[in-house]
Amino acid sequence: MKGGETFVGTNDPVITGDGEGPERKVLLQDFHLEVETVTVRRFAEFVEATGHITESERFGMSAVFSPLLKDQAMVTGGVSNTPWWTRIDGATWKEPEGPGSSVDDRLHHPVTHVSWNDAMAFATWVGGRLPTEAEWEHAARGGNRHRRYPWGDDEPTEDLVFCNIWQGQFPRHNTLKDGYFGTAPARSFEPSEAGFYNLSGNVWEWSGDAFKVRSLSKAAKIRNEHARKSADKVLKGGSFLCHKSYCYRYRIAARMGLSADSASSNTGFRIAYDVLPS
Repeated sequence: MKGGETFVGTNDPVITGDGEGPERKVLLQDFHLEVETVTVRRFAEFVEATGHITESERFGMSAVFSPLLKDQAMVTGGVSNTPWWTRIDGATWKEPEGPGSSVDDRLHHPVTHVSWNDAMAFATWVGGRLPTEAEWEHAARGGNRHRRYPWGDDEPTEDLVFCNIWQGQFPRHNTLKDGYFGTAPARSFEPSEAGFYNLSGNVWEWSGDAFKVRSLSKAAKIRNEHARKSADKVLKGGSFLCHKSYCYRYRIAARMGLSADSASSNTGFRIAYDVLPS
């Protein structure tokens, strides 16, 4: 991607508590961003070559979207305010729904259950890095222009499908209009004009930036203090669980902050590289 003067954020925020605004100017150097998220196959090659043990494996558990479980008896109880999430002992990148599950039929899907620290380890291995939030947004917009989504400003509907998000009534019924209940292959749906796949929906993508809400409000100060203590990092793009009624975060300016050791059924990443001057 060509750099130059561009912007990050929006002056028309939807979820103000996430720090989507205000829009601010930034100056970017030229950079390269991979067109797809890192797949299960590539991550397996990394693990094979390095012996890397993910944080989910070390913790012995990860967060799973409970309707993905074939055996609902495995549900141990939901997270406060989000009962569709459950802790599953033994859930990892290679057994994403816990012991006995497999990624054999998902090798071309985004790898999941990877933390920011895991993503950083992979990035170092391939000689890259995680993109900054500004780089991610610049790539998603296809340069210095205003648009709500990587494909433009058209809102996804039950019949107008652009990406892998929830369709129907969350979390009770998914119409599967887009063809997927969980993750989709990394190169599914039409790429953006700039050639990127699934920058909206599918899996949340770790960025290299620390999470911060740029506001002087009391709520922002509390959120920023929590982010500092938890070493929260910015994630972009939303996931297959996003729906306008619940998690309207598949917009380019939308964002989320999670601790660097967090992992779940819907978190992944893609790799950026510096472009050296010719």
